[in-house]
Amino acid sequence: MSKNTKFSITSAKRYSLALFELSEENNLLSQIEDQSLSILNLINQCDDFYNLIKDPTINQEDLSKVINIIVEKNKFETLFKNFLNFLIKKRRFFYIKSILENFIETCSIKRGELKAELKSAKNLSSIEITKIIELLTKNFSSKIKLNYKHDESLIGGLVVQVGSTMVDTSIKNKLQQIENRMI
Repeated sequence: MSKNTKFSITSAKRYSLALFELSEENNLLSQIEDQSLSILNLINQCDDFYNLIKDPTINQEDLSKVINIIVEKNKFETLFKNFLNFLIKKRRFFYIKSILENFIETCSIKRGELKAELKSAKNLSSIEITKIIELLTKNFSSKIKLNYKHDESLIGGLVVQVGSTMVDTSIKNKLQQIENRMI
């Protein structure tokens, strides 16, 4: 099983890099990135579509028909349509989610964006999130792609992680530090 997992991660990176290079060569990078996000949203929001992808009993023609309908309705680029059908033909469509996530990440890295995680004890407004992004952009001298999550278990404060740098000002963390000192 672990051998298959390693293969899937490796092959996903290879396929996503191939999609990136093809998109860049054809000057379609932003369009294909948007279309990839659309497919990822569909996978994450529609259980039926997710189950269709993961079902090994679905034959290639039926899967290809479904994908072509989605492509036509959303007016996706021909390059992206061909890529999706190629994955179906090579029996790699099972890995589409990780392939597209790797593709999005590659696009982000090529734009010079840093990935950041933000967790807060209270729900932050869009203005507060924007201010945090501006501060991080200034401090790290790079564009920041922020993934925000509200986490009530923090009790109070923030946890920010940019790359390998982490700042944890949460009350939960401070309580754990006090508990460790007491032991």
